[in-house]
Amino acid sequence: MAADLSAATVALVAGEASGDLLAAQLLRGLQARWPGLQAVGIGGPQLEAAGFTAWWPSEKLAVRGYVEVLRHYREIVGIRRQLKNRLLADQPRLFIGVDAPDFNLDLEGDLRAAGVKTVHFVAPAVWAWRPERVEQIRRCVDHVLCIFPFEPELLARHGINATYVGHPLAPLIPLEPDQAKARAGLGLAPDARVVALLPGSRSAEIEHLLPRFLQAARLMLREQPGLRFVLPAVPAQFARIEQLVARAGLGAALQLTRGGSHAALAACDVTLIASGTATLEAALFKRPMVIAYHMNWLSWKLHQRKMLQPWVGLPNILAGEFLVPELLQQAATPAALARETLAWLADDQATQARREALRQRFVSLHRELSRDTVRLASDAIEQVLAA
Repeated sequence: MAADLSAATVALVAGEASGDLLAAQLLRGLQARWPGLQAVGIGGPQLEAAGFTAWWPSEKLAVRGYVEVLRHYREIVGIRRQLKNRLLADQPRLFIGVDAPDFNLDLEGDLRAAGVKTVHFVAPAVWAWRPERVEQIRRCVDHVLCIFPFEPELLARHGINATYVGHPLAPLIPLEPDQAKARAGLGLAPDARVVALLPGSRSAEIEHLLPRFLQAARLMLREQPGLRFVLPAVPAQFARIEQLVARAGLGAALQLTRGGSHAALAACDVTLIASGTATLEAALFKRPMVIAYHMNWLSWKLHQRKMLQPWVGLPNILAGEFLVPELLQQAATPAALARETLAWLADDQATQARREALRQRFVSLHRELSRDTVRLASDAIEQVLAA
């Protein structure tokens, strides 16, 4: 008998801007399949636009790094405890944790033990770091929705049910993005050299990375005065980003927008970007990139000990090689960021061939990730509920 969620409540937790976007795509698909479905929990503006009731905003969970988490530990644990108690008291038909494994897996374990079906969307990258999470996933989650094709087989070896659903953004992004249209929408000249600055959406990322990105932009502008920069700011961080931009002295060379990361990626020639899921979006837009990250030194030392691969950027991890540069921690100096970003803009034949080879790799990746994600995810969820 097919499961029916038409009059049911589903709880979701999406912990940051990228998870909010993925969760909103999934929720719209569930609502189309089961009209009348209600969704509550933790989310951001994308989920709310899809009719989601946010008990807490997703920005409360947008913390990365061990030391940074410790600073917010009491608040985050308090939110999780209140959410758990609320969901246990009035149990939803289904709980979907979208990424944010540090927050979601323990919560999923408590809910599953109480009889709530649990689904985790975006498999924790146990193949890249923290392999000890495998046992926790098996204990806490009924089913994992995977965005990479090799993950279900890997999880099956550990007795974890999983389905490859593709990346929900892949079908929404054209194989050949319309750069001219995106530039017109942003008021940029068709022949401008454009760099997109994407420093991340978390407070710690803005503090650690954005000043470096802005200093790098000043160095690049000194070498190429005609450059233009686009900086899409998540609404929750807009005021802080606006302050830092005002101090940077880039003037009309930098355009600050409220959101609009996809427009910035479509419009740019190259992006200077924080390590994270946005790097995969940049790959789907076929854009050369320089991946950077910087965090508290103790968080970095602890993070390094749990890494299983030499790459941190998703395009490099999926390729198994350094397709694009990664400048991490001490290496992420403004001078190095500027140098590597400008290298993608050179006009010599070798650089042109490098850009074209990268574009072809990203086209292949795009095709591999393009699936009917919402339908596949909904089918898998229906099977979980019927089991």
